[in-house]
Amino acid sequence: MTISETITADQAQVLLVAGQAHAAAMGVHVIVAVLDAGAHLKAFARMDGAVLGSIDVAIGKARTAALFGTSSAAVWDYCQPGAPAPNLQASNGGLMPFPGGVPLIDADGVLIGAIGVSGGAPSQDLAIAEAALATLNG
Repeated sequence: MTISETITADQAQVLLVAGQAHAAAMGVHVIVAVLDAGAHLKAFARMDGAVLGSIDVAIGKARTAALFGTSSAAVWDYCQPGAPAPNLQASNGGLMPFPGGVPLIDADGVLIGAIGVSGGAPSQDLAIAEAALATLNG
């Protein structure tokens, strides 16, 4: 059986390398996690010096982006008190509605996976994820 609507191993490696390179250029030690379309781990890298607690956060950001097909940060708009789905972050085994998780969408608009980055400030994590994504789409 072939699954065509998911990120390939080669594409996942490109994302890892690009994410780590961008993080190194910023002087940040991060975790980069790439998940497939089913929100399962496809590729993973922990840079030397990255905080161990960021492992679950990076995977969680990617999982949140894959499950909802939007950035992990955008999910916060639904979770926060007074929002349409307060406490949504407690669903699906726990979500990470923080910047740094972005969905991977192919040229046909199909979700093929997600990338999550953790270890820097939220804005740094997002910049690293977006820089990696640009190499995949570039």
